[in-house]
Amino acid sequence: MRFIGITGGIGAGKSEILSYIGKHYRCRIYLADEVAHLVKEPGTDCFLRLTALLGREILTPEGRIDKKKMAEKIFADRELLEKVNAIVHPAVKVFLMEKLEEARKEGNVDFFFVEAALLIEGGYGALVDEMWYIYASEEVRRKRLKEARGYSDEKITAIMQKQLAEADFRKNCSFVIDNSGSLEESCRQIDKRLNSAEMEIAWQK
Repeated sequence: MRFIGITGGIGAGKSEILSYIGKHYRCRIYLADEVAHLVKEPGTDCFLRLTALLGREILTPEGRIDKKKMAEKIFADRELLEKVNAIVHPAVKVFLMEKLEEARKEGNVDFFFVEAALLIEGGYGALVDEMWYIYASEEVRRKRLKEARGYSDEKITAIMQKQLAEADFRKNCSFVIDNSGSLEESCRQIDKRLNSAEMEIAWQK
């Protein structure tokens, strides 16, 4: 089983790439954003530490962490944001490593994928077998974000400025998928890479 990290800037099309992979390969796929919600469920260590740090005013009436309330509290406080990240990011990594070990023991998948915009910054390069960069030109990404999410140019620019530059993504990734064109073109790139990996896995067995 190969452990593959998938990263890239906003609007690059990581979700559609993973959707295709999930339908055509024996794999498990985890999105770091979704895992971050799971590790903040009531009763978890992460939940207890966050409520101790931020106060119970970030909770919904049902006693769950309200994502919007938490974001509002830490938005303008960089020190507080760093403290929150120091709680959440390690918890996400522990969760993923446990799921990875489970998948290896069960032995019924060929690939284990983790997707996040911050994989490189989170140190996953030292953990994965391969790091993939999903690339799309800035023009294409802006168009997608305006059409799919209704984002303004100002909002897109602000988000992009907080993410790694293309050169940094390429420097830290061993494989690049150009997703600027059609999904079919991207799928051909994926198939070529994963089919060769499947042959290598079979040979090792």
